[in-house]
Amino acid sequence: MKANNESKLRIIPLGGLEQIGMNITAFEYEDSIVVVDCGIAFPDDDMLGIDLVIPDITYLRDNIDKVKGFVITHGHEDHIGALPYVLKEVNVPVYATKLTVGLIENKLKEHNLLRTTKRKTIKHGQSINLGRFRIEFIKTNHSIQDASALAIYSPAGTIIHTGDFKVDYTPVFGDAIDLQRFAEIGKKGVLALMCDSTNAERKGFTMSERTVGKTFDNIFSDHTNSRLIIATFASNVDRVQQIINSAYKFGRKVVVEGRSMVNVITTAAELGYLNIPDKTLIDIDQMKNYPDEQMVLVTTGSQGESMAALSRMAANIHKKVSIKPGDTIVFSSNPIPGNEKAVSKVINELSAKGADVIFQDVHVSGHACQEEIKLIYSLVKPKYAIPVHGEYRHLKAQSKLALELGIPKENIFILRSGEVLELNQEGAQQNGKVQTGAIMVDGLGVGDVGNIVLRDRQHLSEDGIIIVVLTLERRGNQLLSGPDIVSRGFVYVRESEDLMGEARVVVEDALDECLSHKVSDWGKIKNVIKDSLGGFVWKRTQRRPMILPIIMEA
Repeated sequence: MKANNESKLRIIPLGGLEQIGMNITAFEYEDSIVVVDCGIAFPDDDMLGIDLVIPDITYLRDNIDKVKGFVITHGHEDHIGALPYVLKEVNVPVYATKLTVGLIENKLKEHNLLRTTKRKTIKHGQSINLGRFRIEFIKTNHSIQDASALAIYSPAGTIIHTGDFKVDYTPVFGDAIDLQRFAEIGKKGVLALMCDSTNAERKGFTMSERTVGKTFDNIFSDHTNSRLIIATFASNVDRVQQIINSAYKFGRKVVVEGRSMVNVITTAAELGYLNIPDKTLIDIDQMKNYPDEQMVLVTTGSQGESMAALSRMAANIHKKVSIKPGDTIVFSSNPIPGNEKAVSKVINELSAKGADVIFQDVHVSGHACQEEIKLIYSLVKPKYAIPVHGEYRHLKAQSKLALELGIPKENIFILRSGEVLELNQEGAQQNGKVQTGAIMVDGLGVGDVGNIVLRDRQHLSEDGIIIVVLTLERRGNQLLSGPDIVSRGFVYVRESEDLMGEARVVVEDALDECLSHKVSDWGKIKNVIKDSLGGFVWKRTQRRPMILPIIMEA
């Protein structure tokens, strides 16, 4: 699919719109493609047994000779999680800031890709040349260190991609967002702004991360006699830093629990993004040597994930920690949309064990609210607005803000994943679509579970299965044994012997009918058994279990 005019920039989101997660966008100009971010999404409730979801990168695979590299804005899973899967098919260099590269390397190690993947660490303010593009990293603030916005310079004009950001004038670590640079680039003229929409519905400003530190101090001073267990996002290094600061101030030892949390904290500490006073951090096995009032446990599971450390503690299946009356548990996060039920369940389980649960005012968002979004628009003064990162309602909310700030309606584009936006100084228009979609990862299988398998799982989970086993003689089609009927997840067999007996008669009749008519096509015999048994079961139970006839030959 060629552009009618060679000199247009094409922006192609391959994921990350219509949902929170799976962020990946391709920027294409003539013979060069640069890809920004490469994240995973977490499975929906109806994706039974699926571990994570990665984007369909058929478009990149088909244009592999144009792809110059991945440029990553920050180290969250929904921006880096799919890299190890995608790099196996599109092996190009990865460019990111120091902490982000550290977190990506953890993933590459797990997938044995360290040797084959080129990675380059970029500092804020630096630029890299990739084909027809020049890309500059701009310092921003977010709930993880080293987050960047990107200025993407192409012959057709400059695009600013904010990545995930907030404006924090008093960050816990490092400098505030480089607003001056946004303004300088804005003065020179910006073709389009792609801005984070996650909090576009919220009025006002997002509070500084530092305000959480004061709340922690209050919690520590109010609960001097109980063990503290604090759940937060594994990647929120600044939050962990503030917990460590309060723990040190109040003479407590800190234990970090949960695999992802240990990974991130170890990497951050090694790279100098965490300042841990001597002898503050202890191993979970040393916990028993200290009284409860000297302990703080920092753990994963603030989203109610069933396998995360806090959920395992709540369900009594954690090997090293059990919740007891008098524990104080702090949820230092807000539920991500869709996780409210899971979080509520864990809070109830913890409260039932006699623990005191705190979840007010112990979290601030890592995303910009309306006033910060307006600030960026006012500094950048883009010709076109392309809201990104959010569900449709978030993108819509941001497009409203852009309209209020004077950007004409026809210059605001809410794209869907796969839609191609072509633009240059003369104009912008949507032109065609490329293949996109969600590839499901189940255990070690990537993409081997599709909609049909999921539909079967759904069916099995709702109505169960009946298996009919029989043996036929190879030549004469004589019934040698069976039919035997086995069921799982349909009815409790011991209490439904009559039903199963009748079902067996139904199958025998169907089989006799086939054999007496000399039907030798086993596919046909299976279908007849399926239809007659299915009809009988529906009449008797109003259920439609999956029916699986198995014919063996002897």
